[in-house]
Amino acid sequence: MKRIQAQIFQQKIWKYYKKHKRAMMWRTPVLKLQKNDTLDPYKILISEIMLQQTQVSRVSEIFPHFIKQFPSFVSLARASREKVLIAWQGLGYNRRALYVHQSAQEIVKKYKGIVPHNQSVLQTLPGIGANTAASICAFAFNQPVVFIETNIRSVFIHHFFKDVAKVSDNEIRELVEKTLDIKNPREWYWALMDYGSMLKKQGKNPSKKSKHYVIQKKFKDSNRELRGNILKILLRGKKKMSQVDLAQELHKTVEELRKPLMQLCIEGFIQHKGRYYGIR
Repeated sequence: MKRIQAQIFQQKIWKYYKKHKRAMMWRTPVLKLQKNDTLDPYKILISEIMLQQTQVSRVSEIFPHFIKQFPSFVSLARASREKVLIAWQGLGYNRRALYVHQSAQEIVKKYKGIVPHNQSVLQTLPGIGANTAASICAFAFNQPVVFIETNIRSVFIHHFFKDVAKVSDNEIRELVEKTLDIKNPREWYWALMDYGSMLKKQGKNPSKKSKHYVIQKKFKDSNRELRGNILKILLRGKKKMSQVDLAQELHKTVEELRKPLMQLCIEGFIQHKGRYYGIR
């Protein structure tokens, strides 16, 4: 990529962002920040895990209530698994609630409640992969790291791969690195994400041309929906229920519940004692 191409691209993204940037609770007006200041790393970490495979609108609804109930790593680490799962309701992919809970406990125990500034260290925490670790470094600590998420992927495919099919993330990563605003990576990534969100609202989804694009499996009548419904019932106040009672409540057969119940037990969501199942 030529320097002039990178500059034109940056100008286009910044121009859109200045007019249409989105307000979110985990973002703070950048004008109030000095060069080396941080946002609240706790809120950044929570929001980044919540935003995995979940729309911003849904996270914006749940996030403030979650933070109000658990305002710090200490309060989250000390909370029961049941309370964390209840607060997570509505976000889906409940395994992430366990990851958030476990990460908080590790950060309190190993790092005295302070989020590590190192991407490699962050990746050792439950549920935090390379891209999430990098995004935390960028947004919390304004580090010029390189990462890709769905909106960023859409922006680069839209602008640089219009006539290309099966675009790999390695190809995109090279361009992300070449166009990165080293002085202000935090807000540059916000700008990219907001631009990518705009593309999708216009009915465009350039990410379909990604080599890594996967059509999300139908949620309705899926095993994932059934697992979620089991948890909802057990979190609703019915502390313990037999498999027969659960089957009646869910209008399923006992055999249909056998697999999801076993999975939930193995993954640490629920426990099985005698005839009864309950939140672990």
